[in-house]
Amino acid sequence: MRRLIAIVAVVALTACSKTTPADAKTQTSTSPAATPATAAPVPAAPPKPVPAQLPDVVATVNGEVINKAEFEGALQALAGRAGGPMPADQRDRIVRGMLDDLIAFKLLVQEVAARKIAVPDADIDAQIAKVRSQFPSDAQFQQTLAAQKVTLEKLRENARTQLAVEKLLESEVAGKIAVTPAAIEDFYQKNLDKFQQTARVRASHVLITIPQNADAATKEKAKAKAEAVLAEIKGGKDFAAVAKANSQDPGSAASGGDLGFFQQGQMVPAFDEVAFKLNPGEMSGVVESPFGFHIIKVAEKQAARVVPLEEAKPQIEQFLTGQNRQTQAQAFVSTLKAKAKIDIRM
Repeated sequence: MRRLIAIVAVVALTACSKTTPADAKTQTSTSPAATPATAAPVPAAPPKPVPAQLPDVVATVNGEVINKAEFEGALQALAGRAGGPMPADQRDRIVRGMLDDLIAFKLLVQEVAARKIAVPDADIDAQIAKVRSQFPSDAQFQQTLAAQKVTLEKLRENARTQLAVEKLLESEVAGKIAVTPAAIEDFYQKNLDKFQQTARVRASHVLITIPQNADAATKEKAKAKAEAVLAEIKGGKDFAAVAKANSQDPGSAASGGDLGFFQQGQMVPAFDEVAFKLNPGEMSGVVESPFGFHIIKVAEKQAARVVPLEEAKPQIEQFLTGQNRQTQAQAFVSTLKAKAKIDIRM
């Protein structure tokens, strides 16, 4: 049901990418509970074709209109989050899915009004502050609002709606989403392949970056800086403190260069090779990668293993709770649809 709430502008504005370590490759989630075992899916019936030209009113929900402009705006926001236009062969499915989401969201907002669910101004302020924090400066935040033609007042209104809908859904699913220890163990036993973990290393680094297409003099200057930093650490200075003061990796500098655990092949080859050769407590010399010059220190190494149940429990519980919440929320929306008057006009 989070996808329904994501339709409002306040959520669209928070769709900022988080910074990742400069030496990390793009990768999918490594959470062992990320992908449950499922049976072979039953092919769904093809969706009803969507006309090339949408009507001015695409649907009404208990008399409330979903107009063409609102609908196309939601589709554009979806394309923006996806990073490109929808594939032509998926248009009917995506458009029908978005319409279903908008209808569900209208029903939830109507139910919020019927129940007179209020959201304190303090919660709205906190939500706006959270949105602002996703931007490097207030100026960029204001520019984004202007580009999306959203006023701060409208953003607050959207935040109030979003939080009220979340409050409604939480009240409906609370008490119905608890996960039993037996369910956690059953999931674990049925998905042991998801808990296979290759060898991992936990390391920290200091990075001195070099620009793309840098000339030899620029590279030498960066390398000299890295060698000076290495000399400081060898001279007795704390690695984390030096990393905080000197590292140019925005994803790890603030945490003393700590990259956490990563698997072999996750980092770029030059970095990866050195990190996995070092023993815990050992530090590298200056290592060059496409991102610049690194000084790497390994804190811990783990051999390949099967993650034990006790360690996996929190992730499994979170995953199953999320599934239960989704199921209960969908069931609630279904009850609202069953008693609603919905007229789809496309």
